[in-house]
Amino acid sequence: MRQSRFSVRSAAVMAFLVVPAFASAQSEAAYDLFIATGQPEIIQIMREEGLDYGEMINSDLLGDTGGAKWRALVSDIYDAELMTSAVQAAFVRSISEEDAAAALGFFNSDAGKTIIGLEVSARRAMLDDAVEAAANDAAAIAAADQTDRQKAIETFVVANDLIETNVVGAMNSNYAFYLGMMDGGALQGELTEDQILSDVWSQEADIRQTTGEWVYSFLTLAYQPLSDADMAAYIAFSETPAGRALNNAYFAAYDDLFNNISRALGYGAAQAMTGSDL
Repeated sequence: MRQSRFSVRSAAVMAFLVVPAFASAQSEAAYDLFIATGQPEIIQIMREEGLDYGEMINSDLLGDTGGAKWRALVSDIYDAELMTSAVQAAFVRSISEEDAAAALGFFNSDAGKTIIGLEVSARRAMLDDAVEAAANDAAAIAAADQTDRQKAIETFVVANDLIETNVVGAMNSNYAFYLGMMDGGALQGELTEDQILSDVWSQEADIRQTTGEWVYSFLTLAYQPLSDADMAAYIAFSETPAGRALNNAYFAAYDDLFNNISRALGYGAAQAMTGSDL
């Protein structure tokens, strides 16, 4: 068990403190798949994204008053080692050995290795605001021109249900953030859980728009160098039972992670706002 400096009053945050034992013979293919799909590298990038998001919360919600304590708290919440362990354990629970083995066959192929390398590189590149802006422009132009690659990306998005699942995940995370703030005492007497839910639903259209923009920008950047044959192979894999199982396992694992992170951030922000010790 690894302790964080975060004060664990919220039950949701306690998931960060206890990571289930992982290794077993039955989960060997799922473990290998987790590595082959670049998840440890992606989670390292998510930590950097999270630190940036913490700065945004400090600016927009805390009025730049968080200081070193807030930054230390955010760094603890986005602990890459703990995040990796939590996602890895949830991922293995969410996919069968048979589906994991079938998916691993694809991602151990030359096409699969190329795809994962491009996805990781694009995710890291988009940490740069200028790169993200350029990717947004490129995706908008491709959508307007309806290029062959754009049509392929649209097929890929539909096959993996990337918009709807990400919208639902973002809304759940927002809801968890509000609940964390309630746990921390910042919203006492101001909002009920029903009112929070209503407020989150009012954000759905904006979340859907920004989600769509990011998904298409990322995929346009990532898959621009990919051959038509490899793109077609990826789409075909996504439509197999193993491809669908992998996609479901991704979302199940990461939704848990993001909800716990969001609740922890909300709780910590509430503590900062009310002057409590972080």
